[in-house]
Amino acid sequence: MLPSVFGEKLFDDMFNDAFTLVPAFHKNPSVFSTGAKNLMKTDVRELENTYELDIDLPGFKKEEVNIELDKGYLTISATRTADNDEQDKKGQYIRRERYSGQCSRSFYIGENIEPKDVIAKFENGILQIAFPKAPQPKQPENKRISIA
Repeated sequence: MLPSVFGEKLFDDMFNDAFTLVPAFHKNPSVFSTGAKNLMKTDVRELENTYELDIDLPGFKKEEVNIELDKGYLTISATRTADNDEQDKKGQYIRRERYSGQCSRSFYIGENIEPKDVIAKFENGILQIAFPKAPQPKQPENKRISIA
């Protein structure tokens, strides 16, 4: 009996409606929403010679994360497949909320950066990426000529 109640999302709708009654929640629903759009929160730091990214990927494994560099765009993607078993060793699932699917983000880091220049580390659900700043093109000097 319970799976059909949850299958109709009775409780989901009840909780969602409660949040829409408060004006602050209604104006910006993405702040309190769930799902893929809340994944991959990123902090970007600028150091003297490098940039560093810290990307939140909670629950993902290193093998589920992919990093590519193409035409100056650094693309980070993560894929998690759903375990479709209806029950585990401890019993039958009534509700499953953990994310399964794919998410990705891209950052333009410059066409002068090579894949060998990018350093990545994944630990405790945080992907850390560092890459050098692209060399700034030299500005041509204006040479002033004095008038006699």
